[in-house]
Amino acid sequence: MAGLCTRTAGTRNRPPSHGSIGLMTQATPVARVEVGSFRRDGVDILRDLRWTISKGEHWALLGPNGSGKTSLLRILAAYEWPTQGEVEVLGERFGRFDLRELRKRIGLVCAALEPRFPEWDEARYIVLSGLDAAIGRSRKFGAEEERSALAALEAVSAGHIARRPFGVLSQGERQRVLIARAFLPAPPLLVLDEPCEGLDPLARERLLADLARFAARPDAPTMVLVTHHLEEIPPFVSHALLLATGAEVAKGPVGEVVTDAHLSRAFGVPCEVKLEPSRRYSLRFRGP
Repeated sequence: MAGLCTRTAGTRNRPPSHGSIGLMTQATPVARVEVGSFRRDGVDILRDLRWTISKGEHWALLGPNGSGKTSLLRILAAYEWPTQGEVEVLGERFGRFDLRELRKRIGLVCAALEPRFPEWDEARYIVLSGLDAAIGRSRKFGAEEERSALAALEAVSAGHIARRPFGVLSQGERQRVLIARAFLPAPPLLVLDEPCEGLDPLARERLLADLARFAARPDAPTMVLVTHHLEEIPPFVSHALLLATGAEVAKGPVGEVVTDAHLSRAFGVPCEVKLEPSRRYSLRFRGP
């Protein structure tokens, strides 16, 4: 998913009108995505997809390689538009609001961000850049902002690395810094693109435990976590959307989506899903 955070030539940002932030009520969905089609270079990547995320829900976006997860995530994070369809995120409808401003209200953690940060910047400054949705320092930050950045790092067990250069951090430490950066502006929506990628098993478990603590906070944002691996679905995830070849296989409460039948259909081979005592899932393929 390396291209998630890269702006494409076809991305539309500034509409001719409606530049102010809209009001969200309890009944306003966090996101409503309707994709009749999403086509690039003459190829249909997504089709006939409808997805509504309500307040209080946390979602896992699942599917094999090539299923369309990257493209759907780009749309949700306001970096792409469907070829045909309608999208509303945080009460703002695409085409009526400047998407550059909308992105500032969406916390985003993805592999494509990591190499864009200066390796000599201290971890705390990487976190502070999240306040402006910027890469690198664009202004002098106040003492209160610096205290908030340190608190965000401490919340993901990374307060001790606040003054270390980003370039000397381990992969797990970098992931924690990027999650703290995404969480610092208190976004209503937090999108995590394969946050456990490249982590060893212990680092993965610690990171998932940190996310669970975030999810338990009264001010927790709605989280959407993208993964290829069922064992990385934390117990706080309430819903799942499973894709295959650009179309929906199943969506709804996670226990109704993560089933033998649905996973077998998505991967094209017989699958066996097991819910472990830890309330985490495991997947076994019964065929080639």
